[in-house]
Amino acid sequence: MTQPADLAHADLSTLSRALSDGAVSARELTELYLDRIARHNPALNALIHVDADAARAEADAADALRRAGAVAGPLHGIPIAVKDLCDVAGQPGTGGSLALKDRRPKETATVVKRLRAAGMVLIGRAHMVEFACGGWGTNQYLGTPRNPWDREVHRVPGGSSSGSGVTVAAALAPAAIGSDTSGSIRIPAALCGLTGLKPTHGRVSNANTMPLAHNQDSLGPMVRTARDAALIHAAIAGPDPLDPATLDLPPAADVLDGIGLGIAGMRFGVLPGAHLDGVADGVLAAYRAALKALEGQGASIHEIAPPERCEDVQPRSFLTIMSEGYSNLRHLLEDESLPIGQHTKQRILTGKPLLAADYIALLQDRIDSSRRWQASIDGMDALLTPTLPISAIPVEAVDEGSLILGRFTRMVSYFGWCALALPAGLDAAGLPVSLQIVCRPHDDALALRIGHAFQAATDWHKQTAPGWE
Repeated sequence: MTQPADLAHADLSTLSRALSDGAVSARELTELYLDRIARHNPALNALIHVDADAARAEADAADALRRAGAVAGPLHGIPIAVKDLCDVAGQPGTGGSLALKDRRPKETATVVKRLRAAGMVLIGRAHMVEFACGGWGTNQYLGTPRNPWDREVHRVPGGSSSGSGVTVAAALAPAAIGSDTSGSIRIPAALCGLTGLKPTHGRVSNANTMPLAHNQDSLGPMVRTARDAALIHAAIAGPDPLDPATLDLPPAADVLDGIGLGIAGMRFGVLPGAHLDGVADGVLAAYRAALKALEGQGASIHEIAPPERCEDVQPRSFLTIMSEGYSNLRHLLEDESLPIGQHTKQRILTGKPLLAADYIALLQDRIDSSRRWQASIDGMDALLTPTLPISAIPVEAVDEGSLILGRFTRMVSYFGWCALALPAGLDAAGLPVSLQIVCRPHDDALALRIGHAFQAATDWHKQTAPGWE
């Protein structure tokens, strides 16, 4: 008989079957993860707030509904953590900032409401980079979560959804919600050995979440498999009157319908070799092996002629984000009495002097650049890149001014496209590396289908961070 402890590192489909078969209850699952949080979170600093009694009450309610035959769907009774920028009425909502330690939102984010409507149990609020502004995962005042893949050296977890990545990688919860403005789901997913979906901008409501850059912020799942990501995305996506960006979009394909149909006959674009200069050897080796695995599933690989290098997009994206970030956060940044991390403040203040004409020109550039890049992948089903050029480095080695982690991720957010980060191997140091599947806007279902096919042919998504039993 299945024991709850055996399910700690299970994917959502496995947990769903265990709940449906009566092998475990929602309360037992919740207690399993609460126990792991109590034992491991002090060392990991992944979750910034846990209301154990509220989680138990939600689990008991889920069990009662199941007994009554009122199961909300496949996620019913499964615990989940949410990034600390998703408001939950009455709970702390700091956005990773000590300056907001006393903030208690009165409204609940749409994404949290939809998770609860799907029967999920909110087990905790995940730590993050202050104001979601940073890719390394560091946090000056509230501490940096520990990447669980190295117990000896404190390595970066990736950000800004640092706590979400560590939470799932260390099995403190089986799933978490992150946000992605330039890679902040995909970066920690890559560094922590997870699957992370950055959905098309506007597919998931940002209502009652703390904004950084409203034209690029996207909420999405950080989980173990592409199917897991599809399950969560299906639960949280859709129009929301509270978020105009979600309205008037083309109809979305069902991300679960056809996810297992395979990729035979698909054509995938890759960057010219010169565009991969400087990518770490371990990352390159895993990337090339991933391409071969996809070819083994019947896909073909074709070099494209991109209009520019991926990293050329970064300065324009950075300025757009910081301009919007300053607009959203200036009331805090201009208050010298508030404890705001120096690197966070420096980054966001970069947007202060930007003229309105410059900002409008950047908005037009987003449209024009996206068209040029889409033209470069004409005839391709997806663009495949490494998610990151490196694996996790020690925290003490971080250069806060570097944009290296966003080299391949940032343009996706800038254009409003979708992308999926997938575990693709371990480097010589035993640290995770990742494959990024980039798809055009509204092709989220296609990205997940490709990811599912890759994971059917590989076992990297089954690897778990050692030493956190």
